[in-house]
Amino acid sequence: MPTTTRAAVVESGGAPFTLSDVVLDAPGPHEALIRMVATGLCHTDLGVASGGLPFPLPGVLGHEGAGVVEAVGSAVTGVAPGDHVLLSFTSCGGCRNCRGGHPAYCATWLPLNLLGGTRADGTSTISREGEALGGHFFGQSSFAERALADERSLVKVDPDVPLESIAPLGCGVQTGVGAVWNVLKPETGGTVVVLGAGAVGLSAVMAAALTPATRIVAVDRVAERLALATELGATHTVDTSGTDLAPALAEITGGQGADGVVESTGNVGVLRQGVDALAARGTLVVVGAPPFGTEVALDVNGLLGGKRIVGLTLGDSETQTMIPALVRLVKDGRLPLHRLISTYPFGDIDRAVQDMRSGKTIKPVLTF
Repeated sequence: MPTTTRAAVVESGGAPFTLSDVVLDAPGPHEALIRMVATGLCHTDLGVASGGLPFPLPGVLGHEGAGVVEAVGSAVTGVAPGDHVLLSFTSCGGCRNCRGGHPAYCATWLPLNLLGGTRADGTSTISREGEALGGHFFGQSSFAERALADERSLVKVDPDVPLESIAPLGCGVQTGVGAVWNVLKPETGGTVVVLGAGAVGLSAVMAAALTPATRIVAVDRVAERLALATELGATHTVDTSGTDLAPALAEITGGQGADGVVESTGNVGVLRQGVDALAARGTLVVVGAPPFGTEVALDVNGLLGGKRIVGLTLGDSETQTMIPALVRLVKDGRLPLHRLISTYPFGDIDRAVQDMRSGKTIKPVLTF
């Protein structure tokens, strides 16, 4: 049966979120109906809402959902009604990358998650007054009291962990953690530099603190965020509002450069500085996403010392393995995610957006 629910709809690019009654389609064979408990707000949501990406609007966004399963489709086997679940990205499950444990690089990732607005077969999951809306965002569209989610978007989690405390694991946190654990893989005594101390960057700092790296450098322009980075495990900080980055990193590393850099700002000038700061055979992970078509100039000869630049989507995570591990670390107090989170009632979504844009809030989580 279709389900009527309240959702935050973006009517057009640049328009605010508007609460509206919408209708969810009945769950397909590989879908589940989720009662939302919490959902994180991410810069990707804001980028799409601004009209910066060709997602079909009016539409329902949201891709860091957490909730309870209410009903499942006929072919769903991984979850059952009553299960607590986190919602993450979806994937086809059948292409080479999905079969190889890299679903974030699914051959159909862009249309299934970011741009399509429909199921893979072109049918709509959400409508209003008989008109189809853009939906199926990351296989979930979780800015709603109920969400129709792909089974491959769902990860069953420990019911003893409050869902509002772990909702951001579905995107931003696993991106920052995965940049460190799945790509950089710091060796004993290594140096990790994190450019940008937002939710993704601070997640990278927390992840690096759980590795053998002995120097963890957080870089930002906001003193309060750098202070928080220190509390979360950074051994050094650089405030670029008053300090030049290159000489500061040279001093911290004794002129050797960084073994690994996580670039989370989306600023190509910062990215270039990060590449220049790499040690021989060092790796920079590109996480921050500037507008499509953005290019960066690099010194080719500077790369010949074995430097690597790696683009990253969602931490290159296999969600069924990564997310339960992160939930356990949160539960045990080893991943203090609560230090990043501020909660807002779902009806205050626009205030959460404003606080995120102004920098007042690092990671807003909407609660239902």
